[in-house]
Amino acid sequence: MTLNLEGLDAGILGPACAAGLLVLATHVPLGKQVLSRGIIFIDLAIAQIAGLGVILAQAIGVDEHGFGAQFAAAAAALLGAGLLAWTDKRWPERQEPLIGTLFVLAATGGLLLLANNPQGGEHLKDLLVGQILWVNYVQLIPVLILSAAILGLMWWRRGRFGGLWFYGLFALAITASVQLVGVYLVFASLIVPALATIGMSGRKGLVAAYAIGALGYVGGLVLSAVFDLPSGALIVWTLAGFALLAQALPALRRGRSPALAAEAA
Repeated sequence: MTLNLEGLDAGILGPACAAGLLVLATHVPLGKQVLSRGIIFIDLAIAQIAGLGVILAQAIGVDEHGFGAQFAAAAAALLGAGLLAWTDKRWPERQEPLIGTLFVLAATGGLLLLANNPQGGEHLKDLLVGQILWVNYVQLIPVLILSAAILGLMWWRRGRFGGLWFYGLFALAITASVQLVGVYLVFASLIVPALATIGMSGRKGLVAAYAIGALGYVGGLVLSAVFDLPSGALIVWTLAGFALLAQALPALRRGRSPALAAEAA
């Protein structure tokens, strides 16, 4: 495998890094809430529903890069979030399998809509893996505004959200990120940094999770450019790699709860 040092182009990697940091800004604190609620696969379900909204918009002739597709994705995600908020209140003990069922329905619904599309395979790949290297700074402006609003609401309510509030904000954050980085990176951004710092609470836990996420994105983008490999897939692996490396740090080990420390022993 040859090294492609020419791929280290700040004009390409700069917007991609900015996109990754924007995704992490909301996904790290939301990921910690997801783990604490025990609804691990909600992000996959909401991301897939948002993607289904985009595919449906394309099927009726809406430009996939226009505001129509953005609106379709947000509307679909909010409808899915509303449904999950209702099931959480009605059948809380069955929420995880219901989330899984909704994910499968959204995923297979997308396959059915793309069945007769000659470019269906490419559309599906873009939805899952994303096209982070093709992001530009102009695309990030609405995501920046939305992320700032979500973080402001989280700060105002001190991170305490319940019912429709949580699911609605979650849906909006996922809608913005899935079109930037794809379903796989949305899941990894939410779960991997939060899981790596699960024993740490408060500001230290957030800082450590953000650091793991930022290193994962930057490292993955650089390696993908140098070795000419798919960026989205490689960032998932570098996120996991930095999360594993972080477990060797004494600060993370000290931050574990007694129960987790006993399990590790």
